[in-house]
Formats: sequence, C-alpha cells, structure tokens
Amino acid sequence: MPTDKMIFVDSWAFLALANRRDSDHQKAVCNYETIKERGCSMVTSDYILDEVITSLFRKVNFESAQRFIEAIFQDIREENLLLERIDEGRFNYAWLLRSIYRDKPDISFTDLTSFVLMKEADISRVFTKDRHFEMANLGFEIWPDPE
Repeated sequence: MPTDKMIFVDSWAFLALANRRDSDHQKAVCNYETIKERGCSMVTSDYILDEVITSLFRKVNFESAQRFIEAIFQDIREENLLLERIDEGRFNYAWLLRSIYRDKPDISFTDLTSFVLMKEADISRVFTKDRHFEMANLGFEIWPDPE
C-alpha cells in the first residue's frame, strides 16, 4: 500500500467485512488488517454508513448486523474511524458533480458525496471494489487493487 496514511472506506468494504458469506470477505479482512497495521487513518461518511446499515440488515441476520454496526459506532467513538457528515455545502457540490458526470448515470449520489469528501480532505485511496471511483478521473486509487 502506498505511504499515504489516509484511506476512505466505502460501503463495499464494510459490507464485505460484515458478511462471512460475501465472496470478498476474506480479501476485505486481510486488507483491513493491513490498513490497521500500517497505521492508516480511516475515513467514511454518514451517507456511506446509511448505505451499510440499510444493506446489511437485508443480507445478514439482525443480531449480526446490529453487532457489526455497533462496532462501527464504537470505532467512531474511539476515533479509529472518522465519520464525516454531508452538510449543505458538500451536498450542493455533489449535486453539481451529478451534472458534470451526466454521461455516467450509474455513479450513485452517495459516490458523488464521497468524491467531494475525498477531494476536500486530499484523500486519494479508497478501500472498495467500486470502479466508479476510478471512472470519475479525479485521481482516486482503489485499494486493494481490484482483480
């Protein structure tokens, strides 16, 4: 992993970590451990957290989903994970990006808000398998390198 010490954590990573039946679970766990070992600061957003909560409760049993989300909340409280909020300014900038990326309608609005946060915080690496981060041509690097 490059020396940059900040990494944005996307929904894909959380969902792969939480669900042992996910085909990317083991890969996500190994990469999460590497991120922690290297002392990287992990950042995510309230929009990502919303996606994770919504999706996880559909994919795993209630107790497992609840435990995983509570662990995320604990990481936020302990400042192991920085939770950024999408305020009005960030929302408006993401809305502007929606028009800029009119030729890429499959990029979600949540992804656009992530782009805004990452550019604002000068974060270039994202823990995901979502190729939209590269499609945006904003200098983002998917980590780990997708197959």
